[in-house]
Amino acid sequence: MDASAILAFIQGERGSEKLTQELLSRAVCGAVNLSEVHGKLVSRGWSIDEAWEDALSPIQEVVPFDLSQARLTGGLIALTRAIGLSLGDRACLALAITLKAPVYTTEQAWKKLKLEVPVQVIR
Repeated sequence: MDASAILAFIQGERGSEKLTQELLSRAVCGAVNLSEVHGKLVSRGWSIDEAWEDALSPIQEVVPFDLSQARLTGGLIALTRAIGLSLGDRACLALAITLKAPVYTTEQAWKKLKLEVPVQVIR
């Protein structure tokens, strides 16, 4: 799950209803995206501890950022430069590619990407 999808779920935003309990029971997030969610919540006024709990709430597994993901994340710049994906976005995509799993996001621009994994835009 991309940080944007996790934030949509936590805040009950439009599209979050697509993140069903069945899907969330298998939800995986990379440590980079978890950090992004945590930081966004803290910057919006959550306490550090509450933000951490809420960031983890929809996630079943957090995957550490490793060397193979770092290499793939860096390499994705060539594919994603035109649509301006951030490091966190590319780290999310790298994890999805590594796991051969669909990625869930709110970012419409991701639909333009030709990837080895499905991109599910929730709104």
